[in-house]
Amino acid sequence: MPHSFDQEQPGFESAVLGLRHGDFSRLAPLFRAPVGGRAPIIAWVDQGRFASDPVSLNEALACACFIGQTDAAEYLLAHGANLVAGAGTGLNGFHWAANRGQLDTVRALIRHGMPLEIPNSYGGTVLGGTVWAAIHEPRANHLAIIEALLQAGARVEAAEYPSGDAAVDALLRRYGATAVDPRSDA
Repeated sequence: MPHSFDQEQPGFESAVLGLRHGDFSRLAPLFRAPVGGRAPIIAWVDQGRFASDPVSLNEALACACFIGQTDAAEYLLAHGANLVAGAGTGLNGFHWAANRGQLDTVRALIRHGMPLEIPNSYGGTVLGGTVWAAIHEPRANHLAIIEALLQAGARVEAAEYPSGDAAVDALLRRYGATAVDPRSDA
């Protein structure tokens, strides 16, 4: 069960509990800067509040990716967050950004050289997870994200093909996907 906290303004300790429990949607306000100010999560990084808690810093990065706060994600990366390590929910930030249809965040992570083939807790790569999400939890940017991942060098074999979606399958075919003959021993 998700940890509950004051929706208005969770404090640092409550936010850390929320990060560790994957309460990413509820934590979204902490990643937005008020007019003329800094987002609370950024202020806490600047104050050194995460210095002795890299696990929570990494989960903050996963949260920023989940909610599509690209600027915050890049700030956290620049201040020591490790995208690959922030996977307390079973998916790291790259997986979450792609799953949730956060195209700008995915593009930024690709620019940062994030590994394309790192598995999530289900054994899928970012591409494989995005194809799954495009079929089961479709979002407007999934096709563009699949293409961005393929252009960046993601292995097309990591995606289930055929997927059952004509647009996804056409895109995967453009990058070399081929169906495996179920009668073969392969």
